[in-house]
Amino acid sequence: MRTIIILLVTAFVFVSCRSSDLIRPGDSLEVAFEKAMGQFEEENWSDAARAFETVVSIGRGTDLGQDAQFYLAESYFNNRRYLVAASEYERYAQFYPNSERRQTVDFKKGLSYYNLSPRYQLDQTYTRRAIQNFRLFNSRYPDSEYREEIGGYISEMRSKLARKHFSAAEFYHRTNRYNAAAVYYDIVIDQYPETEWAEKALVNQIEAYILFAENSVPQRQAERFEKALDSYSTYLQLFPRGENRSRVEDLQDRARRGLERAQERDLARG
Repeated sequence: MRTIIILLVTAFVFVSCRSSDLIRPGDSLEVAFEKAMGQFEEENWSDAARAFETVVSIGRGTDLGQDAQFYLAESYFNNRRYLVAASEYERYAQFYPNSERRQTVDFKKGLSYYNLSPRYQLDQTYTRRAIQNFRLFNSRYPDSEYREEIGGYISEMRSKLARKHFSAAEFYHRTNRYNAAAVYYDIVIDQYPETEWAEKALVNQIEAYILFAENSVPQRQAERFEKALDSYSTYLQLFPRGENRSRVEDLQDRARRGLERAQERDLARG
């Protein structure tokens, strides 16, 4: 019985303390903000977000309302609710465009989308949105302390996009749709030339054009072997010391032999 009483008293004290931490009707803006910050400092992110939403709604146009808008976005970010956080950072930037926090807010909005970027196999809408936001950030704040960190994020995400296109090309390659494979390899080469996937894509594109030619009707073979040789020339320009140079030379020999046979056949047909 004594144990039960102690537990009930403890629970009552806890609820009372908990209740005193929450914003109540009649609390002043200053008290409401102080309670919201208390939740934030305790890392109670969901409670903090709800509290800051209240402060924002009653304090719009005040300094505390501005602070609450920032900490509302921060609460969502810390709670890994990145899409809502991005929206709240955007709202802060719209309402307070000249704030001293603006640079941090713009960076955290981009970082929110970066954290939403999924595995390369999935839809990459948020990846592209993160890159767009980070590039806008770099143009707006060319001397920012975040610039080097952002450069790493952009490189990582561009490699992910390149890998997605490369994977699509590989699928078409495996299923003998060589022209479609060559098109997707070209996206990697053209749009993501600095990534690790570009050289691989160019090598495989040469092979795809060769296979496309070899499996074509005779009258279309010559032009398709020529595409393979054009890709070989591009490889020499972009990757003169590429690690796949030996394989590329073998493919070039194969394409050239195929082209010669096709041209001889075309001449014979008159």
